[in-house]
Amino acid sequence: MFYIPFTCEKFFWVLKYNKSIKRGSLLKIIEVKNLTYAYAKGKEVLKNLNIEIEKGEFVAIIGHNGSGKSTFAKLLNALFVPKEGEVLVGGLNTKDKNSVHEIRKKVGVVFQNPDNQLVASIVEDDVAFGPENIGAKREEIEERINFALDAVNMQEFRKRTPTKLSGGQKQRVAIAGVLAIKPEVLVLDESTAMLDPRGRREVIEIVKDLNKKGMTVILITHYMEEVVNADRVIVLSEGEKILEGTPKQIFAKKEELTRVGLSLPPATILADKLREKGVNIGEVLTPQELKEELCKLFVKI
Repeated sequence: MFYIPFTCEKFFWVLKYNKSIKRGSLLKIIEVKNLTYAYAKGKEVLKNLNIEIEKGEFVAIIGHNGSGKSTFAKLLNALFVPKEGEVLVGGLNTKDKNSVHEIRKKVGVVFQNPDNQLVASIVEDDVAFGPENIGAKREEIEERINFALDAVNMQEFRKRTPTKLSGGQKQRVAIAGVLAIKPEVLVLDESTAMLDPRGRREVIEIVKDLNKKGMTVILITHYMEEVVNADRVIVLSEGEKILEGTPKQIFAKKEELTRVGLSLPPATILADKLREKGVNIGEVLTPQELKEELCKLFVKI
């Protein structure tokens, strides 16, 4: 549980993120109904999409380049508006111009390049930008900065210049800037694509921790090793939802994934190659699972 000074407003915000509440008993936070979207005079990027996401879920969205993933992210916080169908966020329709401000407070999006999201010369000022723009009071802004920097383990960097940070650190500051608005949903649109392996691990660990504490996470990525952390995976191809299920269910459909240009997690690929060589190893998704399977074999030797 995050530490937040106990005013009534913050008390209910903390309750909202309490994962002790059973999944499935909560209202849907995102409802996408018969969604179709096309750019001006262009072909449809998303076609008749229907997706529901519960509060507290960790949902990964994968697909080949041009499958509509990033467009979907922008539709979730009303940067884009559906051509047909609708997107509801906490019951608010993104087509309703009077609801856009509230929707963007509920859904925070972190994009691919952190340099495009950093707006100030000092880290703490960058994190303060969002709360200032939604009209938070001065004393509350300081609380939000502390909360957000603590959440991404960047408190010691609050007086630093963002341009002098590593790629992973910059992305963590970008995430902190979104968290300071206190969204209900965190959307990461290829947010690790420009990072080295260490930076990717840093960001994903932060995201996993936020989700464990109850934040709804929608991760759009082409790194399959990040997808294994999700509760549910949605596969898009040519703007349509073609597969949906747990990571184990999705990565069991190897031929279908290969057909739409997607690969498997590295640990799964290695396990498959070992199996081809006659090693009796079970299905795995993560390096830890692979390690455990190999240890079982060594014990038998």
